[in-house]
Amino acid sequence: MSTRNILIIGGGITGLSAAFYLQKEIQRLNLPYQVKLIEASERLGGKIRTMKRDGYTIEQGPDSLLSRKPAIMELTKELGLQQEMIFNETGQSYILADSKLHKMPAGTFMGVPKEERAILETEIFTEEGKKRALAEPAIEKGEQAEEQSLGRFMRRRFGDEAVNRLISPMLSGIHSGDIDEMSLMATYPLFYQLEQKYGSVMAGLQASFPPAQAGDKPKKAGGMFFSFKEGLETLIYHLEEELADGTILLETAVEQIEKKGQSYEAVLNNGDKLEAAAVIIATQHTAVPAMLSGYPFAKELEQIPAISTANVVMAFDEAAIENELEGTGFQVAREGEIEMTACTWTNKKWPTTTPEGKVLLRVYVGQPHKQEFMELTDDELTASVLEDLQQVMTIKSDPEFAVVTRWKNARPQYNVGHNELVARVREQLASELAGVQIAGSSYDGAGIPDCIANGKEAAIEALKYVKQ
Repeated sequence: MSTRNILIIGGGITGLSAAFYLQKEIQRLNLPYQVKLIEASERLGGKIRTMKRDGYTIEQGPDSLLSRKPAIMELTKELGLQQEMIFNETGQSYILADSKLHKMPAGTFMGVPKEERAILETEIFTEEGKKRALAEPAIEKGEQAEEQSLGRFMRRRFGDEAVNRLISPMLSGIHSGDIDEMSLMATYPLFYQLEQKYGSVMAGLQASFPPAQAGDKPKKAGGMFFSFKEGLETLIYHLEEELADGTILLETAVEQIEKKGQSYEAVLNNGDKLEAAAVIIATQHTAVPAMLSGYPFAKELEQIPAISTANVVMAFDEAAIENELEGTGFQVAREGEIEMTACTWTNKKWPTTTPEGKVLLRVYVGQPHKQEFMELTDDELTASVLEDLQQVMTIKSDPEFAVVTRWKNARPQYNVGHNELVARVREQLASELAGVQIAGSSYDGAGIPDCIANGKEAAIEALKYVKQ
């Protein structure tokens, strides 16, 4: 029997994970298929990008992995990378509001108050704001609803002040989103489920995440986030090494996917055509409509917004910075005109990234309705974030160097109606193009562990299809 292709389009973490697990099962079961992974750019890894410079390890995309997510821990073990893992230093985090850094209150879960002390002991809120937030347990649970915005839900439960100054910087910051447009059910359905079960988000969080009791074993040192000694791109290098020779085609784009009987044919930008028994499209959603131009339903994916973000990494001699605060960084309250959305004191959070006697700061920029920063030059953007930082830190000299990384239209937004839209497109795919899947950060979770899990699931589904 001749060997046939299973085609993966996109060499980010979703596509690489799909290729890894597909190849593993094909070899285990001795199936007559081979994996072909096609990437339009000159490199693999997508947004995972690590730079080495002057003794620094600089992450230009994500900077960490969440250890409580099974998918990443399983993959780390399968790649034999346990000895390369490094965990973040834990420490106080802050919220920037009214040109002042306030300690992130104790007794919160992802910025959402879990205990009364999270509201009573902070200076972030006015007395009126505290009174409103403390009323949350007494507010009746909302009617069952398949969809609503995260902001609407949280404002009804905790009030505007708590949302703008505490909850939004954390929850919408993770997605670079607008809390009043983000889908509750596509981003944080847990909070809805807790409200429905316990009648109160605070009560549900207390029941689900009770405080430590006297006599409990202390937690291991280090945080819940980890990376690798040589940076996150270690994961990409090892996945690439595991794939068979001839699997990967770089600098090659798929222009069209056409159905040919029970198979598919991918038309490449170099004029070649590639037969495939099944196809996993692991690119960003914005590339899908052109590939499936013969199928009008694919254009629905254009309704998923994608915004631009940037990060500015700056290196200093420690004598140039006056920052007596112990901690790992801060989020910015979504009020006022400040450009940055967050700042990580990277040398404190990840000490191995920074040479002795140096300071490494990473500043994040990019909100859905504030995209003008993309028109600035690198020098102008660096100057802008330095001006913002001077509100809370004394910076005595220019950075020794700055690295600006822009991600243009690269952050999909899971706005209200997201889950329904994705389900509708997938239903049409299954009906009209059985054996073609869409997977990745545009659909089911933007974090690296989510993408790994989605890639593995897509691999399993592709094998089910070809074995039928």
